[in-house]
Amino acid sequence: MGKLSTHVLDIASGKPAAAVAIELYAVDGDSRTLLKTATTNQDGRCGAPLLEGEALRAGCYELVFGAGDYFAAQGVVLPAPRFIDRVTLAFGVADASQNYHVPLVVSPWAYSTYRGS
Repeated sequence: MGKLSTHVLDIASGKPAAAVAIELYAVDGDSRTLLKTATTNQDGRCGAPLLEGEALRAGCYELVFGAGDYFAAQGVVLPAPRFIDRVTLAFGVADASQNYHVPLVVSPWAYSTYRGS
């Protein structure tokens, strides 16, 4: 059985992003269902997979990261409104037997992601 995991890297400081709030949603058409909330640890990771085993199913998901709040807490001077605030990564799981690692690499001005394993 597969698992879903994430981590957050603060590319502006070159460090893992600790204490970032994360929300995980299942998406079905126009409907979103909150599955889990988590907060990153000192390594920028969650303490456990967000979903694993039978809880991970094929389908569409969204990870929402509280990046703007993280940067504000770090003392970064941000414009109002924030350019990067809540980062939503929409992705699909085609094969739930595989591992899906969906990291966020973020600064106050840009972000990117990729599928890891």
